[in-house]
Amino acid sequence: MSDMKFSKDHVWVKLDNGVALVGITDHAQNEFGDILFVDLPEEGKSFNKGEAFTEIESAKAAVEVILPFSGEVLEANEELDDSPELINESPYENWIAKLKVNDLSELDDLMTKEEYEAGL
Repeated sequence: MSDMKFSKDHVWVKLDNGVALVGITDHAQNEFGDILFVDLPEEGKSFNKGEAFTEIESAKAAVEVILPFSGEVLEANEELDDSPELINESPYENWIAKLKVNDLSELDDLMTKEEYEAGL
């Protein structure tokens, strides 16, 4: 997990050659409770930093998930259509979307795991 970065909005990012896997943190999935539905973003759609790129519905609430950088969706994790609970089972392995990062410097604002956990 040392290769992951975290946002204050409980989103994790794992970067590889300008492509980022994005998901929600263990803390977030614990707060949501049982995840019932993930509104996956469309392939090819672009988002700006600070925009909601997906919505997650749980037994407790529907919550927008904020993207911590600007990018274009290359792929959504289709497994979550049939099994959204995968995020509850292992949030760091079950990413929501794979995005091309528009500006790598936007990732400089993200935190290490230790910084993120210290702020909880």
